[in-house]
Amino acid sequence: MARANDRRAHDHEGEVSNDDAGPIGPLAVLRGIRGGDLALIASMFGQFFLVITAFWIMKPLKKAVLIQFYDAGGLTLFGYTFTAAEAELIAKLLNMATAFVAVVAFTLLSRRLQRQGLMVAWIAFFAAGEALFAWYGVDRNALSVWSFYLFGDLFSTVMVAAFFAFLNDSVDAAQAKRLYGPIGLGGVLGGAFGSIAVAAWIDDLSLHTWLIVCIAISVAVAVLALIAGSLVAGRDVERAADAGDEERSDGGAAMEGALLVWRSRYLLSIVAIVGIYEVISTVLDFQFTSTVAHYRDGDAIGEHLASVFAFTNAVAAAVQLFGTSFIMTRFGVGAALLVLPSTVLLGSAAFLALPVLWVGSSLNTLDNAFNYSVNQSAKETLYVPRPRAEKYRAKAFIDMFVQRAAKALAVGVSLGMGYFFDDFAAVRWLSFLTIALVAIWAVAARYAGREFRELETSRDAAR
Repeated sequence: MARANDRRAHDHEGEVSNDDAGPIGPLAVLRGIRGGDLALIASMFGQFFLVITAFWIMKPLKKAVLIQFYDAGGLTLFGYTFTAAEAELIAKLLNMATAFVAVVAFTLLSRRLQRQGLMVAWIAFFAAGEALFAWYGVDRNALSVWSFYLFGDLFSTVMVAAFFAFLNDSVDAAQAKRLYGPIGLGGVLGGAFGSIAVAAWIDDLSLHTWLIVCIAISVAVAVLALIAGSLVAGRDVERAADAGDEERSDGGAAMEGALLVWRSRYLLSIVAIVGIYEVISTVLDFQFTSTVAHYRDGDAIGEHLASVFAFTNAVAAAVQLFGTSFIMTRFGVGAALLVLPSTVLLGSAAFLALPVLWVGSSLNTLDNAFNYSVNQSAKETLYVPRPRAEKYRAKAFIDMFVQRAAKALAVGVSLGMGYFFDDFAAVRWLSFLTIALVAIWAVAARYAGREFRELETSRDAAR
C-alpha cells in the first residue's frame, strides 16, 4: 500500500512538473497534450466550432428579420412608436423571460440527463424549432418575427451552457488547463467561419436554406456529442466531491440554481465576473462605435468596422492557440482570469488619455479578442472542481439568467449613454466608470482564482 501511494505521489508530481514547472513556451504546451487527449479534443473542438458557427448564422438572420419587419412603420406599443433599433432593445429585455424559462427547463433536464444526453436533448429541441420555422416561415406576422428572434437568442444561451456543462463534467482541473485552450479555439474559429459564411452568401441563400443548414449542423453536433460521450463513459471525474449532489433545494427547479449561487461565495464571485463584464463591454462598445462614427463617414465606416472585426478575430485565434493553455498551465487559472480586466484597464486608460481612432478601435479588440479566448476558458474552468449540481444548475442560472439580466442592465446603460453623451468629446470620461468597475471585477477574479487553487490543492491531497 505504501509503495502504491508513493507511486501515485510520484505520478502526480510528474504531472505537475509537465504542466507547471520550469520555463515553457506556448508551443511546448501544445506539444505537451497527451495522445489520449486527442480524440476528446477533436470531438469537443468540433462541437464548439459547429455550435458557434450556427450561432453566427442565426444572429444576423434573426436581427435582420426583426429590423426589416419594423423598418418602415416602426413598432407601436402602449401608444408610443418605437424605431426598429428600439424594437430590438425591447426584444433584448424580453430575453430575460425566455432565459428564466430556459433555466427551469435546463434544471429539470439536468436532474435526469448529463453530458451528451443533455446536449442531444437540447439539440433535438432546437432542430425541431428550426424545422418548424423553415416550414412555416419567420416573417409572416409579428408573432413569427418575435418568436424567431427569441428562439435565435435562446439557441446561443442554452447551447453554449450545455456544451460547457458537458465539458466541465468530463475533465478534471489538470485536464482543463491543458485542453480548454485548443478546445476553445473551435469556438473562436467557428465565430470567424460563421460570420464570414453569412457575409459571403447571405444574398445567395434564402432564409429557408439557412435554416436547413442549421438543422444539418445540429445533426453533426449530436453525432460529435455521442462520440465524446463514449470517450468519457464510465469516467468518474472527482466523484467524491459530488456526494449529496442530487439533493434538491426547497425552491424547486425555478430557484434551485439561484439558491446554490446565493449560498456560495465562490459562485457569487463568478456572478460578479459575468455581470460586471457585460456592463463594461457595453461601455467599451459605445466608445468604439462613437469613435468610428466621429472619425469616419459613409462607406469608410463599414470598411473600418470590417477591418477591426477581422483583426479582432485574428487576435482571438492567436491568443487562444498560443496563449490560453500557456497562461493557465504556467501561471494558473487565477492569473488567466486577470488577463481580460488588465487589457480592458489598459485600453480604457489609453482612451481616456488619447481618444483617437486607433485607440478607440483597440477597445473592441482588447475586449472581444481576450474575452472569447483566455477569459472564457478560465471562467469555465472554475466550475470543474465543483459538485455536479453546480456544474449544471448553478451554471445554467449564471449563464442564462444572470447574464441576460446584466445584458438588460447594459441596455439601460446604452440608452442612458446615448442621452447623456451625445457629444464625442464627453465619451472619453466613461473610461472612469470602466476603471472603477474593473477594480471590483479584479477583486472578484482574484478571489475566484484563489478559491479554485485551494479546491484543486485539497482534491490533490485527497487522491
